[in-house]
Amino acid sequence: MARKITQQNNFFYTTLALIALLLSASLVKEMPDGVLEFIIEAFTAVTFIVCIFSLRFDSAWYRFMATLLGGWMVAIIVRNVTDIEMMDNIILILMFLFYGGTFRSIARQILFTGQVDANKVIGSIALFLLMGLMWAIIYILIVALSPHAFNGVEAAPWREMMSQFAYFSFVTLTTLGYGDISPATPFAQVIVYMEAIAGVFYMAIVVASLVSAGLAQTQDSQGN
Repeated sequence: MARKITQQNNFFYTTLALIALLLSASLVKEMPDGVLEFIIEAFTAVTFIVCIFSLRFDSAWYRFMATLLGGWMVAIIVRNVTDIEMMDNIILILMFLFYGGTFRSIARQILFTGQVDANKVIGSIALFLLMGLMWAIIYILIVALSPHAFNGVEAAPWREMMSQFAYFSFVTLTTLGYGDISPATPFAQVIVYMEAIAGVFYMAIVVASLVSAGLAQTQDSQGN
């Protein structure tokens, strides 16, 4: 019997969907162009749907997220039918807004609230993955406006750049900095070091949140 999505396991589904999306983007060099576009778009749509059904949105926020999903799907169809390149930027902006809304919802449910359990720990991983994806989208939009903004990446359709910039984003977020991809313009440099700062603060905030919630949980159990 299939497991139901509950408040005790909902972040597992969201995190698995995000990981599957990242893995699908990594197939960029292995698949023909038409197949690649279908795979990434399909996995993105599945990720959106899983996020909507697995997370606890209030009614107004649920409608907003569903509207973003509907708008994204319409933009994908228009892009594929008309071949208007500007639609790529609209698609990316809608993706960014959706990931941002998902980030907000998860953060409100796990940071500095309630008891610490495995689901919350997995939720903190989902937040980290969402941060990396959001910054990857920002980098792709920067390249769309300034094709030479990054060294080591050639301007291409967003589906082909997603894997490279997701890699660069997570490397930056964890402050590893391998150097194979680097910002080449002042604006790109600012965005990159802002991500590095956000990554450091995120780690501190998540650790503080989990520790404080754990201490409160321990004190409550001792008091009883």
